[in-house]
Amino acid sequence: MLTVVTFLFLAIYALDILGLFFFGIHTYIMVYLYKKYNANCDTDPSRNLSLDDPNLPVVTVQLPIFNEFYVVDRLIDSTIALKYPKDKLEIQVLDDSTDETIQKAASLVAKYKAQGFDIHHLHRTNRVGHKAGALDEGMAVSKGEFIAIFDADFVPDPDFLLKTMAYFDDAQIGMVQARWGHINANYNILTKAQSFGIDGHFMIEQVARNGAKLWMNFNGTAGTWRKKTIQDAGGWEHDTLTEDFDLSYRAELRGWKFRYFKDVVCPAEIPAMMSAYKSQQFRWCKGSIQTAVKLLPRIWKADLPWKTKAEAVTHLINYSVHPLMIVNILFSAPLLLMEYWSGFSFYDLPLEVLSGTAAVLSIGSVGPLFFYAYSQKTLYKDWKKRLVYLPILIMIGTGIAIVNTRAWLEAVLGIQSSFKRTPKLRIEKDSDSLKERLKYTVPLDFHVVLEFLLGCYCVFSVALSFLVGRPYIVGFLLIYGIGFFFVSFKSFQEASWKYKESRNAAQEEIPQEA
Repeated sequence: MLTVVTFLFLAIYALDILGLFFFGIHTYIMVYLYKKYNANCDTDPSRNLSLDDPNLPVVTVQLPIFNEFYVVDRLIDSTIALKYPKDKLEIQVLDDSTDETIQKAASLVAKYKAQGFDIHHLHRTNRVGHKAGALDEGMAVSKGEFIAIFDADFVPDPDFLLKTMAYFDDAQIGMVQARWGHINANYNILTKAQSFGIDGHFMIEQVARNGAKLWMNFNGTAGTWRKKTIQDAGGWEHDTLTEDFDLSYRAELRGWKFRYFKDVVCPAEIPAMMSAYKSQQFRWCKGSIQTAVKLLPRIWKADLPWKTKAEAVTHLINYSVHPLMIVNILFSAPLLLMEYWSGFSFYDLPLEVLSGTAAVLSIGSVGPLFFYAYSQKTLYKDWKKRLVYLPILIMIGTGIAIVNTRAWLEAVLGIQSSFKRTPKLRIEKDSDSLKERLKYTVPLDFHVVLEFLLGCYCVFSVALSFLVGRPYIVGFLLIYGIGFFFVSFKSFQEASWKYKESRNAAQEEIPQEA
């Protein structure tokens, strides 16, 4: 007979497995929708606008930056190169910097202003609302009917506006989003793994949603808004860390439509340091769950098709997979020892039940692998060779589960935290050295200790599974453990680089004795 403790344990574990299974099945749905509707996300070259078109609207390009010393010149130079009439293109450098980026940006703006470009350097010192606040203040003084946004790590193609602006001829279209490309995908293991994740989202998920006329989100950059849409949705709000996600769903609740084009690619620099990647993931996870807490009640009450609601809810809570992973890992050892502390064992169940359950769960767990592999197949001729990095993506995706679980919990509990930017270091070539660009390194935090300890716990669970003669979960525990060790090690390694740099700088300042 099951005790209360055993029943609660099994109930929590069952809900956890069902949650992971749900998100696994969702990846198959995304691939299915991609295959069915991907043609809807291709541009029509015949619709590309011409520079000679007298009806081109005025466009304001906003470049939000904060301490982007390494990349601000690349960003501004690429924006200046956009093919669009000078008299109809306004550029706003929305600068919240506190370091020498201010002077560098001001100098570049002055240079291009002297060449006849309508470019402005708008520097703030209060940083109210962070990026959302900067975008809002810039929009208040903007001239354009449309607003294109590029973050500091992006390099827009010169034809970006001419390829995308034509689709605003439909008065219901409020935003057009382009696909993110990669500047430095092959720099190191981390950038290779991230490129898989980015490809999965932008090549499969965004196409599946937009192609099937479900809700999608603006990704914060490499997209253009109709100013009227932003205003109608309530403007930029900064009560979440993902102001882009928040505004997107508020606009779609108001009835605005979005377009996404997979063949318009805007290259971006991928974070090459673990600390930067973890900072980015924390912000994205916490912001999306904050948006879920904020908007799910409105979405649920809205008069929308059930498919739209279902996908919107799934999209908003997608980062819940990380706390589910942590629960799954923590339950592994008690599960292996269950017959000793509760007298109940799964393995006493009929073989047919165990086999059927294992088969169903395997289908769900393979979903993410299939999803990311398919994204590579759609993009690259050598996709089979690239699959060697797929386990690395799974490993690193698992390794950041602790950071994202904390972010998830803070969002659900309403705990506020400071805005942490993702440092951009202009890492473009294999010869670029991370050790020489530590100006914006994210400080080491307590997550690395927890990551190391959880890696040890995974190793313990692997050993335990052999001791009790049930090595059925060794595979995923090994991947999880390696992931936690790798993320922890890279975090410590980067912190040591910064420590050595600081120590060397301090020694150089010590006056030598005569």
